[in-house]
Amino acid sequence: MTDLRARLRALPAFPSDLPVLDVGQASADPEELFLRWLDEAIASGARQPHAMALVTVRPDGMPVARTLIVKDLDAQGIHFSSHRTSRMGEDLLANPRATMLFFWRESGRQVRITGHVVELPREASQRDWAARPSYTGRPNPNWQLYALAAEEYEFLQAREDRQHTRLEYRLIGTEWQRRVVQTPAG
Repeated sequence: MTDLRARLRALPAFPSDLPVLDVGQASADPEELFLRWLDEAIASGARQPHAMALVTVRPDGMPVARTLIVKDLDAQGIHFSSHRTSRMGEDLLANPRATMLFFWRESGRQVRITGHVVELPREASQRDWAARPSYTGRPNPNWQLYALAAEEYEFLQAREDRQHTRLEYRLIGTEWQRRVVQTPAG
């Protein structure tokens, strides 16, 4: 056996001065809380606060994750993009469900968003393609802008003692239902 376990245990945990998630004061709309946390991550100077892990499921049932950036959020959902013939594009064609996971280490915050994914119109995809830093002036018919329509959110606010606060929202019909999953023992 190596000393990896001991080295990992010795790594520093979260600091004591993290924000607090007051579940009693949390918005009834998870999108509002998500946007507030994203705005706070941007304002803090966190590197790539719009980066998230996107998890899809391959046709054989194996989950696959990769890191992408969020492009926008509107009534259709949270936007992201890729080539439609990429592995991710093929996964979404076979099973248009996904999970996004945001982690802002500096504030000890994590947000998981799960839902179904829709392809956005070709015009929107080409506008997204044209806005890329590597754009050469040529259209890319293989480029696809997607939107994840959220059905679940889970917010986690870390604590130094690892008694994290977790708040979950589930879309039931057209209403968001909130449930406290975990709060600090006290």
